[in-house]
Amino acid sequence: MEEITDQMADAMIAEVQRRDAEQAAAAQAAAASIPGAAKGAALPPGHALLSGKTADEVLADLNKSPLFMTSLEENDDVAALQALAYEGTARENGEEFKERGNECFKAKMYADAKEFYGKGIEILAVEEKRRAKGEKTFHTEKAKVEGEGAAEEGEEDEERDVEVEDDEEEIAKQRSVLESLYVNRAACHLELGNFRSCWTDCGLALRLNPKNLKAYYRSARALLKVGRVAEADDACARGLALDEGNKPLQAVARDIVEAAERADAKTKREQERKAGERRREMLLRAALAARGITTRTTEQPPEMEDARMRLVPDEEDPASSLSFPAVLLYPLQMESDFVKAWNETECVGDHLGYILPLPWDQKGEYASPAGVECYMETAAGGLVKVGKKASLLKILSGGSVEVVDGIVRVYVVPVARAKGWVEEFKVKKAAEKR
Repeated sequence: MEEITDQMADAMIAEVQRRDAEQAAAAQAAAASIPGAAKGAALPPGHALLSGKTADEVLADLNKSPLFMTSLEENDDVAALQALAYEGTARENGEEFKERGNECFKAKMYADAKEFYGKGIEILAVEEKRRAKGEKTFHTEKAKVEGEGAAEEGEEDEERDVEVEDDEEEIAKQRSVLESLYVNRAACHLELGNFRSCWTDCGLALRLNPKNLKAYYRSARALLKVGRVAEADDACARGLALDEGNKPLQAVARDIVEAAERADAKTKREQERKAGERRREMLLRAALAARGITTRTTEQPPEMEDARMRLVPDEEDPASSLSFPAVLLYPLQMESDFVKAWNETECVGDHLGYILPLPWDQKGEYASPAGVECYMETAAGGLVKVGKKASLLKILSGGSVEVVDGIVRVYVVPVARAKGWVEEFKVKKAAEKR
């Protein structure tokens, strides 16, 4: 149902006032026909309710009615009205819902059990909220009330429901039931995998009774399920401090120890892995520096999965050789080939030998290594021609070529078109520098 707006409230006021005016006119006409009729009759009930109120005030009143309210769960008055829908006192209703929930839980109907426990919580939590605000709470009791004819002999007193203020004993009983409902609903949440809701309900139970062992146990179980070992250990320790012989808490304590050992082992492995990565990175940087190879990293390096610069065959042996991922670029056709591992001892011709000829080369311009020229871009933005028999180490250690983002890039162009492509490359670079 949509919330009542100011326009709707104004319309309601106008309609009520119109009907009241008609009723008042009819009443006045009738009164005028009666001799000696009293003057200044009272306003009709609806008009009296609205008299002197603004639209906002009327709107606020209407939104307190269960018929028009949009947020029932946040209104204590409505929750109280809902509680009145059940026969018996708040505690009796809470106990009834608890029993129904217990029956469902025993049948492993955890979702239904959760709902029953929740109904009981709704009823008793309202009483707690009222007392927290300083308000008094009441319950009804059967009491004998003296009837009109009780003075006559043989007349029995009439038994009626009498509203009685909750005393300390009644309040303690209500809180005991509410506490049980919270820990029972927490058990449902634990079975359903609602772990956060489980430890939340346990916390609410512990506010009512800091010595509730079930709340400590179930919150520890829930926390352990999501890997919050330290918090689970704290909850378990608090429970064992109250009863060190509690079997369920002892069992969860053993599970916490095992989980902590697994977590420690995992942390140790992760630390060792990171230490190994740092060590290998240092050895790689040392190998690059010793060979005089220049590298540079851009802001957005390409994703290459597991292809990367490394020492082979042993990354932790300084005597190993360097290996690079590489891309052979065919700029005139906008094609490329990826080489995952290019050892520093290998030359360009070694890779062109198994890559050429190319399947998309209809004109036969890339038929063999002899029919192409190879170039690499320098750090200054120019080009250097690469000999097909020169090792990669010799090319990279010359100082003019740099490895960008850990990838070696080689341009491959047909011999007959190489000169034109080089000139075009220079023109484009010059334009970029302007």
